[in-house]
Amino acid sequence: NKIIFDIYCALNDQGVAHSLEVWKENNLIGGVYGVSQGSAFFGESMFSKERDASKIALAFLVHRLKKTGFMLLDTQFPSPHLISLGAKVVSKETYKILLKDAIKKEANFLESSYSVATDELLHLNGHTS
Repeated sequence: NKIIFDIYCALNDQGVAHSLEVWKENNLIGGVYGVSQGSAFFGESMFSKERDASKIALAFLVHRLKKTGFMLLDTQFPSPHLISLGAKVVSKETYKILLKDAIKKEANFLESSYSVATDELLHLNGHTS
C-alpha cells in the first residue's frame, strides 16, 4: 500500500522507523520492522521467506533493544510463539503504566557502540557454552 509506504518513509526520515533484516547469500529472507518512541518499540510486522528467518530477526531485535536502552517491546498480539520466547500478556492498566514510563526514557536503536559478541551469538542460536 503506497500510503503505508509513504508514512514509513516519513517515520524513517524522522529516525523512528526501524527494521532488522535477515539475509542469506544476498537474498532478503526475513525481517521485522516497527516504530520507536522514547524507550518503547512498537513491532509492526515480521516476515519470513525461509523457515525461522523472522524468529532470527526477532531474537536479534530483542537483543538490540535490551542493549540500547529500550524498556518495552509491544508485539501487538500474543502468539504462542511470542509467549514461548518470553513475551508476557499484561492488563491494559499495566500496559498504560509501562508505556508511560517507557516513553519518558530515551533509548537509541542506532547506538553506534551496539554490537553482538560471539558468545551472545551462540546464545541467540540456542547453543550454550
